[in-house]
Amino acid sequence: MPFKETIQLALASLGANKLRSTLTMLGITIGVFSVISVMTATGALQSSIETGLTFLGSNIFQFAKYPILSGGGGRNSKKYENRKNITYQQGQTFIRAMEGYNAAICLKVFDGNKQATRGRLKTNQSALLVGTNQYFLIANSFNIDEGRNLNESDVSLARNVAVIGKELEKRLFPNESPIGKDIKINGRNYTVVGTFQTKGGGFGGNQDGITIVPLPRYFEDFGSANRTVNIAIQPESQAAYERTLSAAFGAMRTARGLKPGDENDFEYYANDSLANAFAQIANSVRAGAFVISFIALVAAGIGIMNIMLVSVTERTKEIGIRKSIGARKNDILRQFLVEAVFLSVVGGIAGILFGVLGGNALAVWLKADVLFPFGWAIAGIMVCTVIGVGFGLYPAYKAASLDPIEALRFE
Repeated sequence: MPFKETIQLALASLGANKLRSTLTMLGITIGVFSVISVMTATGALQSSIETGLTFLGSNIFQFAKYPILSGGGGRNSKKYENRKNITYQQGQTFIRAMEGYNAAICLKVFDGNKQATRGRLKTNQSALLVGTNQYFLIANSFNIDEGRNLNESDVSLARNVAVIGKELEKRLFPNESPIGKDIKINGRNYTVVGTFQTKGGGFGGNQDGITIVPLPRYFEDFGSANRTVNIAIQPESQAAYERTLSAAFGAMRTARGLKPGDENDFEYYANDSLANAFAQIANSVRAGAFVISFIALVAAGIGIMNIMLVSVTERTKEIGIRKSIGARKNDILRQFLVEAVFLSVVGGIAGILFGVLGGNALAVWLKADVLFPFGWAIAGIMVCTVIGVGFGLYPAYKAASLDPIEALRFE
């Protein structure tokens, strides 16, 4: 029998039981959807993180009380919470200890629960306010669009000046330049001296909703209690990176009052360590999704085998008639294998499509890059083919092995 005719017979048989065929494919679809959606979402997020990891600038490392990813809850969380905050005075001590290394050192405190107003115009109540110094632009890869950056005098004299992001500029100054105008942040007055160029989203957030003010002014207006300072350092060159990093650890331990042999009570991270941390999390998520999806696919494969065995029983007489008029064992075997593979592969393709749509929808919601996981899609189709063949082989063999005389007598 020509293979084309075998395919036509297989599709006709599946079409005669549309509901049963659809429900069988649904099991494969769900299994493939679960793994493809997770792989798509994590791949999109990881790609976005690796290409857009810009809250630390080039060749920058940072010291902080908390790690960027603390692993959430438990013993480690208590360990970090019990540490003393890194104070502004300790930051100043650190800067003095690093004077001979020509490094740009940024002190910064983040506060995400502020509201900026100007007359009746206002931002939402979760605008990001940063108390910092003149090196914030270097440490966080921001650029000035209009006006100027904070300068050393602003910081040393604790002036009430601010540099604002594009979102604040659009909301508070829709038809005019903000330079030299006053705004209020939680009731505190600041004069706008500069605006940032558009930065866009990052890690699910909007970096254009930021305002920076001199760190001493921030502490005067909002207090220093329960505030911990992050310290970002950019060496003068890539060649000086290791030398500066080694000196910075010593300066930080001195600023924190640690004795020789004491464990560091601060965290260190840089762009590469952050990317590796996110990659480890993404790999863990992928591994979990793969295990769950594997179990779902095995269960779906068993469903395919069960349905094909039922089909063999229902079509025993049909098989006997075909064999009696010349159908060979291989013809019967191929037909039932084609049916099993078709159910599996079509279900897998549907799962891939829905998985890509679902994963990219999550990526868009989190403002990450959209992608198509070609590798996982090809792997999914191959796995579905193997499942179709593996779980369809026994029913196909059973059908092909039926004795034509016994099959014709079956009722």
